[in-house]
Amino acid sequence: QVQLVESGGGLVQAGDSLRLSCAASGRTFSSYAMGWFRQAPGKEREFVAAISRRGGSIYYADSVKGRFSISRDNAKNTVYLQMNSLKPEDTAVYYCAARPGEVVSTRALYNYWGQGTQVTVSS
Repeated sequence: QVQLVESGGGLVQAGDSLRLSCAASGRTFSSYAMGWFRQAPGKEREFVAAISRRGGSIYYADSVKGRFSISRDNAKNTVYLQMNSLKPEDTAVYYCAARPGEVVSTRALYNYWGQGTQVTVSS
């Protein structure tokens, strides 16, 4: 089992950058594929980015491709989401998630979730 805690959210202006972090408990972090999802008010939680256990495979939603970058540091049990050129439509609660095994973009296949961190982008 793994516990996840996100941090790094906040209020920024359009065009700014933020880096989210997700710290995981346990000694088997490298056994989990990690994903970032987000949920805006009144909308379903959607996929943002995912990274495989050793970082060799990475996937992005089309809406963030070229602006967001996911990475992980297995020595620190942490996954990151670097968000550049932020837009008002990026406003959402951002969640990190973990699943044992292969990396996927399907929300329902992730077993463990953090509590989320709010990102608000003003125009």
